[in-house]
Amino acid sequence: MNDVFQQRVRAAAIAAWWTVLIAVGYLTLVWILFVAMMSARPSWYQFLLGPGVSWDYVQNVGFWAVAIFKMCIWLMALGAMWLTLWARQLGKRKPE
Repeated sequence: MNDVFQQRVRAAAIAAWWTVLIAVGYLTLVWILFVAMMSARPSWYQFLLGPGVSWDYVQNVGFWAVAIFKMCIWLMALGAMWLTLWARQLGKRKPE
């Protein structure tokens, strides 16, 4: 029973690390696109947002969205670390 449980916790830890890795890659892509959008400031994008939206507002909202997403990734990484350490401790225990 413990061996199966340890394997499942280890599999959950591996899945969590893959999720963190994919989220970091996505965050990097979003940040690059955000910086490119803020430096180019295309008129078609502001047209899509509507007449009352300024570039300062778009920059502020984009910055906070990226910052909150980074915090979520940090929490996912903490969860993955906890699962990894738990799986390692379960592997060290000797079956009775």
